[in-house]
Amino acid sequence: MQTTIKTAISLIGTGLHSGRPARLRILPASAEYGIWFRRVDVSGRDNLIAARYDNVADTRLSTNLSNQDGVSVSTVEHLMAALAGCGVHNALIEVDGPEVPIMDGSSDRFVREILVAGVQELQAPVRAIRVLRRVELTIDNVEVSIEPCDGLEIDFSIDFPDAAIGRQTKHMNMANGAFVRELCNSRTFCRKADVDWMLSQGLGLGGNLNNALVVDGEAVLTPGGLRHEDEFVRHKMLDALGDLSLAGAPVLGHYRGVRAGHASTNALLRKLFATPMAYEMIVCDEATAHRLPGAGVTRQDLSRVA
Repeated sequence: MQTTIKTAISLIGTGLHSGRPARLRILPASAEYGIWFRRVDVSGRDNLIAARYDNVADTRLSTNLSNQDGVSVSTVEHLMAALAGCGVHNALIEVDGPEVPIMDGSSDRFVREILVAGVQELQAPVRAIRVLRRVELTIDNVEVSIEPCDGLEIDFSIDFPDAAIGRQTKHMNMANGAFVRELCNSRTFCRKADVDWMLSQGLGLGGNLNNALVVDGEAVLTPGGLRHEDEFVRHKMLDALGDLSLAGAPVLGHYRGVRAGHASTNALLRKLFATPMAYEMIVCDEATAHRLPGAGVTRQDLSRVA
């Protein structure tokens, strides 16, 4: 069955780009509503933005959505990953500015608040997008693809010159709460040289050592170091789930990303939906619904976060 959250969630954090306080509320929604953002600080224009791949307007530092009136909201990927990873299909997200708060740079806080609020079943079947044919893209040295699979699987490989990151590869079947247990607390990361450049350009003003893994050569500058030995590739998988969830329904497919990011995953979705014979929309039977990310996740899974 489709789901929503049982009770409203309120959060306050810092915007990654502006460094200003950002207030966010996640509200229950009815069946077939989907995921929408509402900019409560905007009046006189359409302030609703559907969380869909075709509303992605910018992917330079994060995934940013915009509607036809030019009203936008940025850094949606970690929250979208949390909703997908907790099996939430319908919600209205109110935000009082142009950014979703970055929190600690992962999905951990969003996941915890969702599972504390609880997930409620609705009287409507879950629909999913089933990949029927392999679709792939190569952009410079980036490779992304998606091919048929009974559930959602993610393969990811990264390769950075910094010794603190290096080459990392990971494969995961996203069923049965795997996202909550193994990915949700993996933080975004960047190189110190990139941080210095962004600050010089007036970008990433809210980024700091408390909401990102910052590396400099062999060193991890963030206090406390890594939460996982391979936290870097785990975060890339978290991002991939968040960006894939912008398909508008759960995806049944095997995603592979090599040095991929927000732009390439969004381009892959656009190519998939531009290829009618490559996918179909299905109503999930019980077995298929059980294989979706977040199916059956409860508060007890929080104690098992890897």
